[in-house]
Amino acid sequence: MAETTVVHLLRHGEVHNPANILYGRLPGYHLSETGKQMAELVAKSVAGRDITALFSSPLERAQETVAPIASSFGLEVTLDERLIEAENIFEGVSVAGGNGVFRSPRHYRHLWNPLRPSWGERYTDVVRRMKSVIDTARDAARGHEAVLVSHQLPIWIIRLAAEGRRLPHDPRRRQCSLASLTSFSFEGDRLVSVGYSEPAGALVGRPAVPGA
Repeated sequence: MAETTVVHLLRHGEVHNPANILYGRLPGYHLSETGKQMAELVAKSVAGRDITALFSSPLERAQETVAPIASSFGLEVTLDERLIEAENIFEGVSVAGGNGVFRSPRHYRHLWNPLRPSWGERYTDVVRRMKSVIDTARDAARGHEAVLVSHQLPIWIIRLAAEGRRLPHDPRRRQCSLASLTSFSFEGDRLVSVGYSEPAGALVGRPAVPGA
């Protein structure tokens, strides 16, 4: 019987972003106090798991999310560019109220093709790099478990691909909350199931700590 390996895709915790900027790959965005608590909760939730490998997006918020897990298990973290946030032409633009990008006519020329999408990295390219890093992690943790810290869109897109669903989607319908785990279970190299959990769900949407 083929050995079972589980690869957990962990979305980073809440980010300190009082200006509501679409920060994307921009440097300098760190976890808020609530985000740090989320990271600690996730670490506690996986403390009894058979985790032998850790990978993270190089962005600060991802590294800060994986840090408590690394400390708990005494593992080194491999930083991997394949886990980075999707490229987006609107980085640095305000998304206050969720509509900032769409309020300015100067942005319309980038919104012509939501199937690609025309404003950023192709969904098919996201699938390719995420599948590649999942394969790497599965090999590294063969017969055990790995945690990969990434970002909402890359995690959701690879889940859609794994489940045979269409990649174009409504971002409001993504099941990938802050500090959530999307878990891919393999028998040998064959994907057998995809699970989802929210170990820090109680903190999602909680009012920010003043000064955080």
